[in-house]
Amino acid sequence: MHKPPPTIGPVQTPLAYIAQRWTPSPTILRRAALSAVLMTVLIVVTGGAVRLTGSGLGCDTWPKCTDDSLFATPEQGLHGAIEFGNRMLTYVLSAAVGWAIIAVRSVKPRRRGLTRLAWLQFWIVLGNAVIGGITVWAGLNPWSVAGHFLLANALLTVATVTWVRTGEGDAAPRPRVPRPVRKLSWAIVAVSAVLIVLGTLVTGSGKHAGDSSDVPRMPWDWADAAHVHAIAAWVVCALAVAMWLVLRVVDAPDDLRARARDLLLVVLAQGAIGYVQYFTHVPEILVGVHMLGSSLMWIAVLRLALSLRERESSDAATPSRPDGALSTV
Repeated sequence: MHKPPPTIGPVQTPLAYIAQRWTPSPTILRRAALSAVLMTVLIVVTGGAVRLTGSGLGCDTWPKCTDDSLFATPEQGLHGAIEFGNRMLTYVLSAAVGWAIIAVRSVKPRRRGLTRLAWLQFWIVLGNAVIGGITVWAGLNPWSVAGHFLLANALLTVATVTWVRTGEGDAAPRPRVPRPVRKLSWAIVAVSAVLIVLGTLVTGSGKHAGDSSDVPRMPWDWADAAHVHAIAAWVVCALAVAMWLVLRVVDAPDDLRARARDLLLVVLAQGAIGYVQYFTHVPEILVGVHMLGSSLMWIAVLRLALSLRERESSDAATPSRPDGALSTV
């Protein structure tokens, strides 16, 4: 009697292999997603530090640091070390995103929408690394610098949404407040996005070009750009006040009021920093703090908008509410 020929079983990807043998707890899942958020904020702030210390061309090429060395050399001094250090942080960010992908992929039952969000972070990181290289090749062209920053904010958006979604189920969203309140929240999102874009136009025409050489600036007056940016900031502030008041009028749950309060405080602090840096001739340290505030404001805006609806769990294994997960930041 002949034995059947040996067959090769289905080949598993490394992610599928891990997912088959490991299931993360809800706490690990949320922490993995949160790590990507925190690392994104860090890369935004350290990227600003590269520009503010004049280290934008500390490494004069890409992907190497020099034509002959992958690493920063002693001849490049402190600027080279700062620029190269920021490049190395990209690998830490990639590790955080990879950890989020592994954790999300290993959830049981599989959450395909959440997995797609996690993978989108990976592709944004990859794309922004390429734009960073183009920025170096272009000699810190302000338009490519602005694109580099905006794509980092796109990553922060997806990472924050992923983090929020890890604390929810996959059922259809159900509103927690009346429709006009939800529309107000999306108005805040839209105007805040415009505010961030206008901030890049202020930066692109300002004095912090990222290098000690004469880097071309965007073709308009910096003060005018700052005034338009300030107008948008006042609109965001007014909308944040309106949201805080409206949530009290409709007797919204306490966690929603807390989100609105947090947003209002961040916006007020960010506005104060903006005015102080304007009237003190834009010192580097305040610009760095303002960049951190921009990231915190955007996270607060997204959290508020997403908290106005809820998704119940479609399976007992999936956490049903984001409140516990979101209370840590």
